[in-house]
Amino acid sequence: MTVPSQIYRIQFPPTNSEQLGQDEVSFKLIENGEQRRLRFHDYAAIYKRPGLYEELFYGRLRCNSPGKVMDLLQRAMQTAREPLTELRVLDLGAGNGMMGEVLKREGVARLVGVDIVPEARDAAYRDRPTAYDAYYVADLGKPDPGLREELREWSFDCLTCVAALGFGDIPPRAFFNAIKLIRTGGWLAFNIKQSFLDTAEQTGFSRLVRALIFSKYLDIYHLELYRHRLSMEGTQLFYYALVGRLTAPIPDDFLQTQGIEE
Repeated sequence: MTVPSQIYRIQFPPTNSEQLGQDEVSFKLIENGEQRRLRFHDYAAIYKRPGLYEELFYGRLRCNSPGKVMDLLQRAMQTAREPLTELRVLDLGAGNGMMGEVLKREGVARLVGVDIVPEARDAAYRDRPTAYDAYYVADLGKPDPGLREELREWSFDCLTCVAALGFGDIPPRAFFNAIKLIRTGGWLAFNIKQSFLDTAEQTGFSRLVRALIFSKYLDIYHLELYRHRLSMEGTQLFYYALVGRLTAPIPDDFLQTQGIEE
């Protein structure tokens, strides 16, 4: 992991974060003697500060999801006896390039990032200028037709999405449209919060993931429960890491037939 360029003063409030949604949790950043409250999902403000994202999530909260998803993808490809170095990867919700850095280090052939936050692309180019072959700021939930065709020209055979799914950051339609950019026989590698596979969870995204898992369009190679990171109180937060292979084209009306709201 890239070493942060500076050390930040971060304070966690006494509020019990486990009673809040992960997209509601906040922390205090001390800058120039002043306190500023930032939510964990205030990505634009966090990305503007070199190294803050890394220090918060990887230093203080011990996130290890990029490495876990990468490990399972490598194992799946070893099982299939296919070289990782030929993969053409679309990294959805790429952020400041944490997953991209891992993919680049392992030598994938092509790597393209997509994120809806302009500051994410700026941070990726600032901190990891050689990681991505291209990086698009776009909403794949409503992609411009020209952008869709430009993305198709990359001929992606792998989609990665790490620590970006299920909290409204990437809605079901955006994730589905990204999957549709991956060729049949290509790979999906992503992680999701543990509760999203619970049948009691009825959000559109959790229903989409469950529908995919049990569909004829995806073969699951690995589905592993692991510690994603710690909460502010030091409690372990568990996610599932999933790696699967697309076995057939997914119909365009898949979301509608599953009754999934977009």
